[in-house]
Amino acid sequence: MITDAEQLSCQELVELVTDYLEDALPEEERLRFEDHISRCGACTIYLEQIRETISLLGHLPEDSLSPEAERELLEAFQGWKRG
Repeated sequence: MITDAEQLSCQELVELVTDYLEDALPEEERLRFEDHISRCGACTIYLEQIRETISLLGHLPEDSLSPEAERELLEAFQGWKRG
């Protein structure tokens, strides 16, 4: 069982979503991620939106997105979640 201290915040989940989808999280982090998803409807929706985006757009090379664009996208998703 994951304790309150071990639970991910929504912000942490957003930061880990790419690694999760690429199956690159260590097992302990993956379990914390999945525990959060099982409890947080907003993050579940966010994860599905990211999956759908990947499905529609295909694969984007890692270096095709500038750091500024990445930051803006993350801020937009975070703002959507709060809104």
